[in-house]
Formats: sequence, structure tokens, C-alpha cells
Amino acid sequence: MTGETDVIRGRTGSSNYQMDVHGKIREVLAESLRDEFKPERQQLSEEELMKALRHRGIIEDAIKELHFTEDRQQTEFTSTPKPATHFIDKEPRTLKKANIDPTRRYLHLQVLGGKAFLEHLQESDPLPGQACSTFTLCVHFRNQRFRSKPVPCACEPDFQDGFLLEVHKDCLGDGSKMADATIMLSICDPVQLVLIKTDTFSETTLVSSHFLEWRSVLGSEEGVTNLAVELLGVGSECKVSVGVLNIKLELYPHLKKSLPQEVINTQLTLERQKTAEKERLFLVYAKQWWREYLQIRPSHNSRLVKIFAQDENWVNRPVGSYIHPLRAGRLLDTPRQAARFVNVLGYERAPTVGGGGKQEQWCTLLAFLCRNKGDCEDHCNLLCSLLLGFGLDAYVCVGTKGKGQMHTWVMTCGTDGAITFWESLTGHRYVHVPINPDDPPLVEQPRPLYPYKTIGCIFNHKRFLANCQPLDSVEICVFDLNDESRWKPMSEEAIKSVCSPGSTTSLPPFPPLCCSLVDSAAESNDIELQLRVFVSEHRKDLGLATVWDDQLSYLLSPALAAYEIERITGISAGNEEFQDSIRRAVPDGHTFKGFPIHFVHRNARRAFATCLRSPFCDEIISCRGDQMRLAVRVRVFTYPESACAVWIMFACKYRSVL
Repeated sequence: MTGETDVIRGRTGSSNYQMDVHGKIREVLAESLRDEFKPERQQLSEEELMKALRHRGIIEDAIKELHFTEDRQQTEFTSTPKPATHFIDKEPRTLKKANIDPTRRYLHLQVLGGKAFLEHLQESDPLPGQACSTFTLCVHFRNQRFRSKPVPCACEPDFQDGFLLEVHKDCLGDGSKMADATIMLSICDPVQLVLIKTDTFSETTLVSSHFLEWRSVLGSEEGVTNLAVELLGVGSECKVSVGVLNIKLELYPHLKKSLPQEVINTQLTLERQKTAEKERLFLVYAKQWWREYLQIRPSHNSRLVKIFAQDENWVNRPVGSYIHPLRAGRLLDTPRQAARFVNVLGYERAPTVGGGGKQEQWCTLLAFLCRNKGDCEDHCNLLCSLLLGFGLDAYVCVGTKGKGQMHTWVMTCGTDGAITFWESLTGHRYVHVPINPDDPPLVEQPRPLYPYKTIGCIFNHKRFLANCQPLDSVEICVFDLNDESRWKPMSEEAIKSVCSPGSTTSLPPFPPLCCSLVDSAAESNDIELQLRVFVSEHRKDLGLATVWDDQLSYLLSPALAAYEIERITGISAGNEEFQDSIRRAVPDGHTFKGFPIHFVHRNARRAFATCLRSPFCDEIISCRGDQMRLAVRVRVFTYPESACAVWIMFACKYRSVL
């Protein structure tokens, strides 16, 4: 009560002071009319009135009061300081405050709308509440990631977002010193912009991936520059414009002295020349290395030895540049959990227009993470990076599986020489025990469980080795990587010159992982409620009534948790307790049936349609019987980047009638 009284008094005092200011203004006005101006003048100009108020100090007092009120509000209502973060100027269009460290330099990147997205020229504005396709802009700069609010797809999408980027995030030079123009000019990291389209079925598409050169703002006297950034397509459409973004760049605090534009242009030219020379030298070395490899054995020409790969912009880069040791912080605790995370990211082959077979496209890590799905190579590069971050000796393997289909997987080498294969698309692990082809026929050989047939090369961020053993079959392959008679290595110095971070300006920096934004409990409950509606409608169409057993539904939870633990660890646990609880819940003379199924998306309607295609699940959902009770349980397990493993279990119990 005392606190409330103090606040009320403070506000009242402020109000009284404002009334006194108004009274003083009236007094000055009357006095000016009477003393300083002729009686016949009935009107004062604004300039004359301001002059009189300023002369008597009234304006200064009013400004002090305004400043006091602002400080008072900040003291009363501002919470504990937060780091600089993404703020949005949208609905209502008022800027949200972001606390700024005055000892740091910031780049404020504003996206002020888009234009010329001609693919959406014919699309009409969506009605209020109507579902529509949306654009989302993802930003990465020096270990900082941001995401815009989704905006409806249109020819002129209404992007109105601001991103506050700390310029020297990694303590470049003196961490306590504010970056000046010279230091910022030496920071060659671009701002990566990734545009994602999400349709009404929550399917994502990579629209564009652009690297923005931001250092032009260093030559602006006002510390502000406006850019029209043309976004190009990806893959085979990498030369086609998809639209233009209007971007405003501004430095905080402003530079005391800007750099001459000639200096900036010279720095950028030197960086491009240095990068081009490094890439040229590596290409010359790679050609010589390849000629030497072919001279070992003519059959090497048909082996899958992949030195370069094209990214989403169709830029050829060494395969080692797609990998970098990636630490997940507290988002992932074990290598096997990391494998599970990569497994639940969606799998999608690179899209092609028309026929012609598979189009190869390795995505940069940010494009892969923002889209939340990618090809087999994208999964392997991410898994290898995570395993390297956990301190393992990990490599990406390039070879074939099944009927000669090209495939990639991950391999780790133990300190004891043990070789383990990791399948990035399923999370399965396989221990490799080579078969000795020289053993007598009666010697029992290990039977491989993995699906891999041949292997051509392995690589990570530091090493590249090509298989030069007489046969490239995985079954008989010996993974003694230090034996150059079996594995031909590339020069580690040559790889480092083009693959290590900062070695060339053409390498995109690796972004950190982001925590999940999905509320596991709320999402599980929402999907479960939708499935109940779908089941009830389906049974109604069959002329069947539906009675739900909430207790039986709850008892299914331990089974779903056990399934996910088994996917991560490979160990089944808790099955005894689950079976005991079900036996207690199902009376004598009754039958229990259950059907678990797993998804990596959260679309309840799609999941239900898939379940109906299974005869076992359809038998439960459409079941008839005496005292028939149905149950359904959904459990959403969240992972970084809002990836999810969704487990659903349908069950029923009914009285058996002979």
C-alpha cells in the first residue's frame, strides 16, 4: 500500500508541475502582449512567442521535466538488462527497446520491404485469418542469428524488420576496445541472408541465399547507407532474380570519421585477389594430385573420389569447407543425441526442373538449418561437424549402397582402431569388422549389417584421403588411415589454405545452433486433440460410436518415451513397467491392441492419413467390439532448430466375444 501511495504522489507532483508550466506560459504570453508589443497587434508569430519563452527559461524547465519523466519511466518499468537482440517494427509499429552496450559497435540492419518478387505477381492479398504462404528472412553475422516475422508472399512483401548486429562479437583485437573504422574494415565476414518460403502445409522451400557485403557503410559520412539487394535463386536458377530487398545499414555509435571510398574498394579488391589466388593454387594442386592417383591403378578413374561440390548458389567449393567442428553448447549432450537430432531433420533430395536424374547440391549450413531439411550430404556434413565438436575423429565417407546408388555416411575412428559407421538419415550405428579375403573358406567371416557397398574417399575439415586399395568394397576395406599404400592423402597444408575459417573470404562462416521454439507439452496436446477429432469423424463415417479412455491414453506415455530413448541410445528400457500397467488396466476377458508410429513433422492430418494406410493401425481405429474403448497418446520430443520427433500410439481394448 505504501509503494502504491508513493507512485501516486510522484505522478501527482509531476502533473502539478506541468500545470505550473502551463500557467507560466500564459503569464509570459500576457506580459509579452502588454509590455513588448504594441496594443494594436492582436496576434503573435510562433517565432516571437518562442523567443519570449526561451528568454525567461520556460522551455529549458519543460525539457528538464520531460527528461525527468523519461528517466522515471525507465527506472520503474525497465527489467534487468538484456543483450542486444532482434526487434521488430510491426503491429503496432513502435520500436521495441534494445539495451546497447555503449562500449561496443553495432550494425543496425533494417529490411524496409521487398519488390519485384514476380513469381507472386498474381497472388491476391490474403483475407484476415486466411492461411497463406509466407516468406521468412534468416540472418547470420559473426555467430549471431536472427529470424524475421513471417510475411505473406507477395510481389512486394511487407518486410519491416530490424536486426541489431554486434560488429566485433568474437573479441577481435582488444575485446574491451570499441571497433574503429580500420578494425571493422578488416572484418571480412559477410551478413548471410537466407530467404525461406513456407506454404500452407508447413513445407519449407529455400528461395535464396545471399552474402551481403556490409562494409560500404564505413564510407558514409552519416554512418547510414541504403541498398537495393537483388536476391538470386538457388540451384539451376542461381542466375535468375527472385526479388529485391530494400535494406538500410546504420552504425551505432556513428563513426567520428568515415573512410574514403577508395580505401574500402582497395581492401575489397585485395581480399578478392587473395582468395582467387589461393583457390587457383589449390585447383592446380588438386589436378596434380588426381593425376598421381590415376597412375596408381586405371580402375581408380571410376571410383567416387569427390574433391569439390557445388553449394546452393552453384559455387564450386572443396568438400572440406562444408565441415567445421561444431559445439552445440547445452543443446545436445552426447554424440548419439547429436545423431538423433540430425536424423529428425527432414530428408529431401535437391529439386530438379524436368528429368535428368538427381541434381547435386550441397547446402551451406545456415540454408540447411533454416529450411529444416536437406539431402543426404547435408545431413552427413552436419553430423560430422557435431561429432568433431564432441572430440571424435570423424569423417564423411563417399561411396555407394544397394544397387550402386551414390551415398554418403559418417565414420568415426576410435583410439583403439575401432571403426564405427553412422547413418545420418536414420541415426543407426554399425561397427565395421573387415573381412580378410585371404582366409581359408572354412573360416567364419563377420556378416556386415550396414548397407554400404563401396567407398571411394573420406574427408573432414583437415584431411582428405582417397581409397587406393585393390578393391573398393567396404566389407574388405582396411581403415588404417596412416598407411599411404591404402589411402592416398592430400596435403593438409593445401586443405588448410582453402578450408580453415578465415582462410578465404568466399567461405561462409558456420552459424551456431539455436534452441527449439516448440513447446513440447502444448504441441503434444494439440496434435492429440486433432487426432481424436479425426478418429471420431472416421468412425462416424463407418457407423461406429467412439468412446475414449483417458486413463488408458495416459498409460501409453512410458512406451513412447522408451521408444525415443531407444532411438538415441540403442537400449530398450522400461518395457516391464509398461506391460504391467497395461495388464492392470485391461480386465480379464478383454483384448488390448496397440500401434506406435513415428514422424518428423507436426502435421496431424498428414500423420493420420499415413496411419490409415497401415492395416494394423486401421484395424485399431476401425475396431468393433463389446465395451470398445479407444486411446491415443502423442509425445513430441524437441531438438535444436525446432526439429521434432513425434511419436503417436493408437490403442484399443474390448471384450472378447466368441
